[in-house]
Amino acid sequence: MTAAPPPARFTLFLDFDGTISAGETFVKVLKTFTPDLAAELIPRIHAFDVTLREGVTRMLESIPSSQWEAAYTCADDVPLREGIAELVAWAKRNDIPLIVVSGGLEAMVRRKLGPLVHDITAVYAIQIDATGPFLKVVSPFADEQEMVAKVDVMAEHPADVRVAVGDSTTDVRMAQVAELVFARDRLCQQLDERGVAWLPWDDFNDIRVALAARWGLDA
Repeated sequence: MTAAPPPARFTLFLDFDGTISAGETFVKVLKTFTPDLAAELIPRIHAFDVTLREGVTRMLESIPSSQWEAAYTCADDVPLREGIAELVAWAKRNDIPLIVVSGGLEAMVRRKLGPLVHDITAVYAIQIDATGPFLKVVSPFADEQEMVAKVDVMAEHPADVRVAVGDSTTDVRMAQVAELVFARDRLCQQLDERGVAWLPWDDFNDIRVALAARWGLDA
């Protein structure tokens, strides 16, 4: 039997929507193409009254497949957050795996990342089957709570120090199992309520500089 590879020393796990993207991308899709359900379900998801899996599936699968291309391109005008290109290059230079794990649309995530995707270790997000009359959600990492169970993705990439970077409800479970957490926006309060320690950040230059100093690496 072949032995499993040893864990990486450090691995970065980055959310996409509102984290790598400087504004709403997936939420913009939902508010644009299924506004009534979005108005009902998004607040309930944030309040943990509806699971991410149930809410996201209901919203996405209400969108006609004829609108798929318009949906995953509708956030083309939303910029990426400052410093992401530098962080990706820094991680590659130091052989640190950088994983993008998103509860949003894989087609949109890859489109928004553009050439950066080639230097990212892996991208996990919701896939879409648009062959029927309405979109159908496909996700190999779905569990009872989430369409993309970020904790299960993390288990695919063992590391001594797992760094989670996020901003909202979809990142709570990931943050609870990470050894180091960078949080902003809604996620900060949610982690405080759960007694999870976190570090603040504004852009990815903050994270790169903080990690380089912590780990004794050049920034």
